Amino acid sequence: MSSYVTRKTDGNTEWFVKDRFGMFIHWGLYALPARHEWIKNKERISEEKYQKYFEHFNPDLYDAKEWARQAKAAGMKYAVFTTKHHEGFCMFDSKYTDYKCTNTPAGRDLVREYVDAFRAEGIRIGFYYSLIDWHHPDFTIDHLHPRAYDANVDELNEGRDLKKYCQYMRNQVEELLTNYGKIDILWFDFSYVRPENPPRPWMQGKIREDWEATELLALARRLQPEIIIDNRTGYDQDLWTPEQYQPHEWVKHPETGELVTWEACQTFSGSWGYYRDETTWKSPEILINMLIETVSCGGNLLMNVGPTSRGYLDYRAEAALKVYADWMKYNSRSIYDCTMAEPEFEAPQGCMLTQSNDGKRLYVHLTNYPFAYLEIKNLAGKVDYMQFLHDGSELLYDENKFVHMAISNRGDDSGKIFVKLPHVKPNVVVPVIEIFLK
Repeated sequence: MSSYVTRKTDGNTEWFVKDRFGMFIHWGLYALPARHEWIKNKERISEEKYQKYFEHFNPDLYDAKEWARQAKAAGMKYAVFTTKHHEGFCMFDSKYTDYKCTNTPAGRDLVREYVDAFRAEGIRIGFYYSLIDWHHPDFTIDHLHPRAYDANVDELNEGRDLKKYCQYMRNQVEELLTNYGKIDILWFDFSYVRPENPPRPWMQGKIREDWEATELLALARRLQPEIIIDNRTGYDQDLWTPEQYQPHEWVKHPETGELVTWEACQTFSGSWGYYRDETTWKSPEILINMLIETVSCGGNLLMNVGPTSRGYLDYRAEAALKVYADWMKYNSRSIYDCTMAEPEFEAPQGCMLTQSNDGKRLYVHLTNYPFAYLEIKNLAGKVDYMQFLHDGSELLYDENKFVHMAISNRGDDSGKIFVKLPHVKPNVVVPVIEIFLK
């Protein structure tokens, strides 16, 4: 059994640390301009101009069942859908606002279709809900708001009551956690502050007290006691979520040093929402290595797709999903129910290790394929059987001594094994060696 113990929290993370791989879905009105999900902020777009996207939002090609099929084929075991992003537009039929998908040409509850389709494929359901709302009339303007640099910000903020907005959030979260059955993950986003002593008081930002996060979290726990909640309200919860960077070690609590349950959230390209002209799409090697490295450090990977405004995943997103589908079809055993290898096992140069949670199998991921031989320390006498995972073909090895006619006087090789590999790399992005331990 794995010896690693993570910080105890209220939610049920038992399934989460076994499933390891999920799909993030960023979809909203920002898919129409198709040049970044923060476009309303970045281009300081007025409500009047942004309204055009609301009037023309018509995802006539949205097929949630097809999304779910692709997610399942890619090996994703759970999904997180943006029910409301910072723009304030709701992708569900909320009774607390008119700014929702059912009032656009879409004319239907898009969250409902997502839930039904993904649940039918056996994929667990998560909801993203933005704490930020650039549309709501009671959301006070701060330095991230599209109107932050208007000359009359103080005047615009007059009469706005953030407490009313907090009640609005609680009302909507109650809808989401009541009307769609069992919800496994609730992904809030996010608390933020400016440096101390900002030039104007309204620029300070918003933190957990501003969101009335204590009441918001208590509501979620009451409605869905087993739900996993991230820590972006500003309070420690079940899940830590490093974004757009790849941790190289198990994430630890900054105060106690405890290991935490964590999830790297990443994009196939450089943005979260659909960005037509974005060109920094990740290579197959990077995509697979991100998944392996995350699990090798005890974490989960949440990979994002940004559907088009017509509701389909474009060819680049589909190609990225297929990279995962092709690799996971044969190598998922090194990901599911796996974690960071025990400290006694040291990854050879150019390799990453994962180990099954029951401790019985060790996986060596050959991120840089070695020529002919692979040297692994501290494994002599511990191996029962060894094979390539993708095809189940046996791999032979020597113990405690490197056997080669042209090499002598290597020094002490005790404890090491020397795996004999084919000279030509198998036709796999990252080949995996599966070692059954004694």
